[in-house]
Amino acid sequence: MGRKRREYIPHAYHHIYSRGNNRQNIFHDGIDMMEVLRLLAMIHADFPISVSAYCIMTNHYHFLLKSENLSISKIMSIFNKRYTDYYNRRYHQVGHVFQQRFKSSPILSPQDLLQVSKYIHRNPISTKRPMVSKMEDYRYSSYQFYKKDISPPYSFINLTDLPASLFRLSERTLEHYCKYVEYDQ
Repeated sequence: MGRKRREYIPHAYHHIYSRGNNRQNIFHDGIDMMEVLRLLAMIHADFPISVSAYCIMTNHYHFLLKSENLSISKIMSIFNKRYTDYYNRRYHQVGHVFQQRFKSSPILSPQDLLQVSKYIHRNPISTKRPMVSKMEDYRYSSYQFYKKDISPPYSFINLTDLPASLFRLSERTLEHYCKYVEYDQ
């Protein structure tokens, strides 16, 4: 029996995440984490993608990603293969890096988009021992760009769609988006 076909909705964001094999760390240092962004930039050069939220933790990643032309499965197949090749080459290993195929679910409403982005951005402070005291201090998350109002170094990072999803037209700003994410509830 084959695997269930993934649901792909063009031009919709998808929450994508994957974990290291046996829950092991697959991002050991800043070089590994920056490789994730470098690979996304390479993919974006060939296939237009947009990432409105990401967080790279030591043993997993989260992306809020949409693809204009290519299915999420094909985008992530390219990403996971390239990261696996990089990881195995760097750490002199062979075999699987990721525990299983990546998980993904389409985001169909502005409310869901906001909730998933909040979950992604809060990852570094939601661990048993928080990795940072303030979300914006975690270098491997897109939240720093929202909070510090810094232009992202990669063109695939989209800072407009999340604030645009806020309910009140007058509150569709980076500042109001950050208040939404920081409100702990």
